[in-house]
Amino acid sequence: MSQPTTQARPTGCPGYSETLPREPESAGRARRLVCVALAAWGLDELADGALIVSELVSNTVRHARCRSIRVTVTRPEPSRVRIGVVDKSKRLPELRDPRRGDESGRGLVLVGALAKDWGTDHLPWGKRVWAELHGEERG
Repeated sequence: MSQPTTQARPTGCPGYSETLPREPESAGRARRLVCVALAAWGLDELADGALIVSELVSNTVRHARCRSIRVTVTRPEPSRVRIGVVDKSKRLPELRDPRRGDESGRGLVLVGALAKDWGTDHLPWGKRVWAELHGEERG
């Protein structure tokens, strides 16, 4: 079992990250990581991040074929948080138009509705699917 690498920083990369097994139970650990980061940064209003990371982890568990995943929570700017899930699959996520009665296919639609922006970064060994949340400007 891996130990989380958790470092509180006002801004910068990575803020919080953890390597998790690619299994459904990892969604709960990823939600806790996001909640800890948001609380440490005083950005509790971005609580949708917990639901977003659940969807991203669930997609990775379902579609990637690797043993572990990496969850990152960074704060590139004081009121902006980026949540990422890294896996070793080069297969890109597909945004689908779920029909009434479909039992799956709504995860990225939900991420798109809750996040300010989302996307995928190609990595030499796989990909990172990320979503950004923007909080209130403080000043």
